Amino acid sequence: MSFYGNEQRALQSRFDTSNLAAVFEATIITDSIDDDQKTFIETRDHFFLSSVNADGWPTVSYKGGPAGMVRVVDEHTVEFPSYDGNGMFLSMGNIESAAKIGLLFIDMVTPQRLRLQATAELSDDPDALAQWPGAQLVVRATVANVFPNCARYIHHHERVAPSKYVPDAAGDQPVATWKRIDMIQPFLPDRDQGPAAEAGTITADEYGQHLANGTS
Repeated sequence: MSFYGNEQRALQSRFDTSNLAAVFEATIITDSIDDDQKTFIETRDHFFLSSVNADGWPTVSYKGGPAGMVRVVDEHTVEFPSYDGNGMFLSMGNIESAAKIGLLFIDMVTPQRLRLQATAELSDDPDALAQWPGAQLVVRATVANVFPNCARYIHHHERVAPSKYVPDAAGDQPVATWKRIDMIQPFLPDRDQGPAAEAGTITADEYGQHLANGTS
């Protein structure tokens, strides 16, 4: 089965890149993760996850965590955690409904990037969850395509510090600032009500100030 569809091939023909695209398909696009790619994936502390819902609407989500938050189980399989979020479960719900996902790994310092396409499923198996303290679910994905991308448009950034919200070894993390907003607190799950109240109530305007100051 070709990596490209009719629409991609039509545009390749229009812009005279058909031969170039064919070379890439034959040389850099594979269905397995090699050792160098494994090392790159398992040293990332973030990635971008794309998914689609049952109606075909896409969403892209930034996923951050500890370095090695995506584990290469074998050359055809990866796993990663889903931590506490905003409660919408857009990406995880999409995986339940459509299963097809894309992962984009970027090193902004070097720079370099790697793309992965896969079919995913969710797990709440205790042994799987134990590998990522603080995770609510674990995503296990079977690789369809892996390929590097040219890095010329990646802006250079220096890593300053990890997020304070990454769960620690016991799975604990600070209360999210947005959970402290007065109009949000009544709608929080029971497990979050007490910690959010103890952290102190703030207004939506105060939260906006935290965002503006980079202290959220």
